[in-house]
Amino acid sequence: MFNGPEGIISHKRVLGSVGFILVCGTMVANSFSNTEIAPSPELVAAAEYLTMSALFGTVIEKFASKKQGE
Repeated sequence: MFNGPEGIISHKRVLGSVGFILVCGTMVANSFSNTEIAPSPELVAAAEYLTMSALFGTVIEKFASKKQGE
């Protein structure tokens, strides 16, 4: 799952997967906690954007490499 086309572990896939797990964990933890101890909305948004960009970069890389190989 984390290997790229060359068989090497892709840092974008690892970052995207770990970020997704952390964002989901934060959302679950915040649903059971008080609003006083919740992380700032800007911090959560930054984690979301990093995760989305890492996963989007992986998708672009996958389809771009297929198009070049044709």
